[in-house]
Amino acid sequence: MQFKSGCGWKACFDNKTGLYTAETSGPGAYDLYEISAEIFDKLGKEGMDDYDNRRLIYDGRHLYMDVNDRCGPPYTVVFDYDYRVLCPWAHIVGGDHVWSDELTDAAVEIFASEANNREQRRKKREEREQQAAQKQRKPRKKKED
Repeated sequence: MQFKSGCGWKACFDNKTGLYTAETSGPGAYDLYEISAEIFDKLGKEGMDDYDNRRLIYDGRHLYMDVNDRCGPPYTVVFDYDYRVLCPWAHIVGGDHVWSDELTDAAVEIFASEANNREQRRKKREEREQQAAQKQRKPRKKKED
């Protein structure tokens, strides 16, 4: 694995999987992203400050978000349940209150900042709906007296 890091951000290229991922953190926030090779290459260049590097990372696909900003109770949003597989190197910060799939799907559809998560979330939602429909179609065994 190859890493780049600065104050409030860290990025990784995983040679085995070919994936580029990153984490950002700051007061009350922790986020994981899948980023492109292009973004990874730009990170840490001379003349860029940590804010510039984090702004580049924010252009990636959001995988996970934990918020404890003291404006309400802390909460976690899981955009991609494979975040632990995608970012095995990350020191994940998380709370006990995780948004439901329905709430996360709605947020992804509404917020422009989550547009690059829509395809993945729609596919997962369709899979969940198909599984639920299959469960309803299965005949129940009758109890024998």
